[in-house]
Amino acid sequence: MIQLSRLGMLFALLTPVALLAAPAVSGAVERQATNWTAIYMFLAFVVATLGITYWAARRSHSAKEFYTAGGGITGFQNGLAISGDFMSAASFLGISGLVFASGYDGLIYSIGFLVGWPVIMFLIAEQIRNLGKFTFADVSSYRFGQTQIRTMAAVSSLVVVAFYLIAQMVGAGKLIQLLFGLEYWMAVVAVGLLMMVYVIFGGMTATTWVQITKAVLLLSGASFMAFAAMSAFDFSPEEMFRQAVETHPEGLSIMAPGSLVTDPINAISLGLALMFGTAGLPHILMRFFTVPDAKEARKSVFYATGFIGYFYVLTFIIGFAAIVLLAQHPEFFKPDAIAANGTLIKDQLVQGLDGGTNMVAIRLAEAVGGNLFLGFISAVAFATILAVVAGLTLAGASAISHDLYASVIARGRANEATEIRISKIATFCLGLLAIGLGIAFESQNVAFMVGLAFAVAASANFPVLLVSIYWRKMTTRGALAGGLAGLISAVVLTIMSKAVWGDVLGNTAMVDGVEVSVGLIGLNNPAIVAMPLAFFFIWFVSILDNSAQAKREREAFEAQKVRCDTGIGAEGASGH
Repeated sequence: MIQLSRLGMLFALLTPVALLAAPAVSGAVERQATNWTAIYMFLAFVVATLGITYWAARRSHSAKEFYTAGGGITGFQNGLAISGDFMSAASFLGISGLVFASGYDGLIYSIGFLVGWPVIMFLIAEQIRNLGKFTFADVSSYRFGQTQIRTMAAVSSLVVVAFYLIAQMVGAGKLIQLLFGLEYWMAVVAVGLLMMVYVIFGGMTATTWVQITKAVLLLSGASFMAFAAMSAFDFSPEEMFRQAVETHPEGLSIMAPGSLVTDPINAISLGLALMFGTAGLPHILMRFFTVPDAKEARKSVFYATGFIGYFYVLTFIIGFAAIVLLAQHPEFFKPDAIAANGTLIKDQLVQGLDGGTNMVAIRLAEAVGGNLFLGFISAVAFATILAVVAGLTLAGASAISHDLYASVIARGRANEATEIRISKIATFCLGLLAIGLGIAFESQNVAFMVGLAFAVAASANFPVLLVSIYWRKMTTRGALAGGLAGLISAVVLTIMSKAVWGDVLGNTAMVDGVEVSVGLIGLNNPAIVAMPLAFFFIWFVSILDNSAQAKREREAFEAQKVRCDTGIGAEGASGH
């Protein structure tokens, strides 16, 4: 298992890798000198996106425009926006760092995430667009008890959003503290305020174009970095791999799998969370309502898969090229990693990198493009967090305003103006909460929060969503039982894991004379238990439900299936 550096947890925040490889954050992070180039470039991004928000604010008057950009985003644009919402600083910095540290095996997370997209495309993208209106709760509750299912879906959505937001805010603070030389609290407040402006004034239109802009910048920057790095090897992957094997202290073993996840149970559990958690993330599912019809929904997943797959290829190249190129720059390493003759000590390649392995992409940017490109990549990393946070906040606000207020509290009698106002108030409150919790959790290991977010998405949201679409016999009681079973078991098992029971609550044991954190269970991610539990309870409770309501819900399945497959009855559906 790789011991990531002092920021290992923070740059791995968006993936369950944090539960496997991340130490607790303790104490202050040593700040770099203020990077004015990065700050100027980030300010340029902010000015451009605020201009987009002003333009979007003049268009976002109805609930449809606020929640779904009026359904007028094309498949290509939505594919870019989805990739911008999904390609995180964790993926860029964390995965390239894992490849640098462990070679081929660092791709396990890239592959896991990528496999989740065909699941979305073939199983739920078209159905969501045809059945829903603004949120995935529209789909889950289509033929079931609105109050019960919407309440449960909103709660699980808010759990995912809240823990994701805290992790992002802490990650933003630590990232900017290190790269920009700013104070931690300043970075957290800046992200929170900008996110509130994007969502409150621009809604989904502004959020979409912020995500598209960020995706273009990230893909362009990573492409240039990979191209410049490969030029050092005459664009020969074989030569790059050969030199990487010669340079890395682990030698040929970096070309073989098995160094990161050796326990098969944890490997399967991690795979389930990576693949199916993506299909249950509310801020990702919400993007399918922004396109005009099911055909564009399928196209948007197709484009997103291509962009994301290309991005992960770039992180692979960046990680392997950095093994060779960073070794040629002793100034990027700690003093005790440098030999008397001024060269890098080979065994210190991984442990000796100043800032840790998650600074690999940043250091490589400086090596191939100088200070200007370093500033660009640093600004893009911050912009990446902004784009993800905006999408999360809009998903949380829509769960409160559309699912809880309009559908449960007002029972469908709320007008659009009131619903939008509630959504903006919810956005403001979520922003303040995210800022407060981000500052409060500065010195805590918040890795478990991301693990919990993916576990809830895979164990509570995805099973209810999938079964409601495809199984005639599912009932409201079954959906409630399964959703709650997945939610509760995911939370409980996460608390019992090493990340919480050991690292956060401070429970330790002596192993070979060394005090280490321990958990009540050996699972690092609960999906292998929580997800089957959810499916089981959905099935078991549904088949036992013989109520009159259950009979009506089963009879309504045929009408739902027609709309799922054809789009007939869905506003703006193509009918194909």
